[in-house]
Amino acid sequence: MIKVNKEGQVWVFAEQHLGKIEDTSLELMGRARELANKLGVQVGAVLLGSSVKNAADMLVHYGADTVYMGEHPLLEHYQTSSYSKILYDVIQKYEPQIMLFGATPVGRDLAPHVASAVKAGLTADCTDLQIGRHEIKKTGEVYDNLLFQIRPAFGGNIIATIINYDRWPQMATVREGVMPMPEPDGRRKGGIVEIKVSLSHADLVVEILDEHRRDKTVNLKASRIIVAGGAGVGSRENFRLIWDLANCLGAVPGASRAAVDLGFIDRDHQVGQTGTTVRPSLYIAAGISGAVQHQAGMSDSKKIIAINNDPDAPIFNVAHYKIVGDLNEVIPAMIKAIKEKV
Repeated sequence: MIKVNKEGQVWVFAEQHLGKIEDTSLELMGRARELANKLGVQVGAVLLGSSVKNAADMLVHYGADTVYMGEHPLLEHYQTSSYSKILYDVIQKYEPQIMLFGATPVGRDLAPHVASAVKAGLTADCTDLQIGRHEIKKTGEVYDNLLFQIRPAFGGNIIATIINYDRWPQMATVREGVMPMPEPDGRRKGGIVEIKVSLSHADLVVEILDEHRRDKTVNLKASRIIVAGGAGVGSRENFRLIWDLANCLGAVPGASRAAVDLGFIDRDHQVGQTGTTVRPSLYIAAGISGAVQHQAGMSDSKKIIAINNDPDAPIFNVAHYKIVGDLNEVIPAMIKAIKEKV
C-alpha cells in the first residue's frame, strides 16, 4: 500500500507482445487521458519487454505523458514473478494514484499479484471508469476525485460502483473493447523514464522454451454489422440461420455466452462482459434474452434489432426495433426480403 497521493499519475500497464502493444492497453490510454484531465494530473504507461523503444513512442502518441520503460532480454516473455516485482518497485517509487490493466490473460494474472504485493484493492472486469465524489453517510467523511470502478455484480443483477479511498493505488482491470480506441496523435511529445532492471535466470521460476499464440478467428470489433444468436436458437444445427442472415448482410456472426456454452458456435464469437464488447452500426440479436452481462457488450450499438418470442425479454429494453416472434419464421422472412432487394 502506498500513501494517498492526489498528485499521482494515472497509469496504464502497456501489455506488449513481440513489441506490439495490445489493443486493450491502447484503449485504456484513451480513458486514462480522460481521467487524468479531470484530476489535473499526467498519464503514465509502464512498458516492460525486450527492445520495446518503438512501442514506447506509440504510447506517447496515444496519450502518455511519461513512459516508464524497462528493457531486458529476460523480459521478452511475460512471467508473473519478474513483471510483478518490477511493477511493485516502480509503484513504490513513483506512487501513481490509479493503475489500470487490460483484462487479458496476462492482465488477469499480473494485476492481482501486484495488488497483493502493494496491499491495495483491485476491481476486475470493469465496464466503466469515472471520477467522482463519495460521502460516508455514517461518519460524514467526504472523498473527492475518487476512481469509480463500475461493473456488473451478483450475477449481473446489479451494476456496482466500487471505490477505494485509502488503500492506493486504485487498481482495476478492463476488458477488451469496453473503452473506445483513441485516435493517435503523432505530434504528441512525452518523456521516457528508463527503469533499471536487474534480473537473472535465478529470478525466474520457469523457463519458456517455445511460445504458441492463437489469434482470434473473427474480428467482432471491426464489424459494422453483427448478427448474434442466443440459447433461444435451440441447437448448433439451427444456428445455421444466424450464419445465413449474417452472410446476406455481409455481417459477422456473434453469440451470447449461453449459446457458446451450449456449443452452438466458437467462443471467438462471444459478445458481452466475458466476450468482446462491440459497437457496430447494426446489431441483430436473435433468441437472446438480454442479461446484463450481454447488454454490457453491445448496448452501445448504433441500431439494435431484437427478435424474441418473449415480449418481456430484457433485450427489448435496449433494442431500437423489437420483433416479437419465432426466430425460425422471422429470420427466413428477413433473408427472403433482403435477397429480393438485391
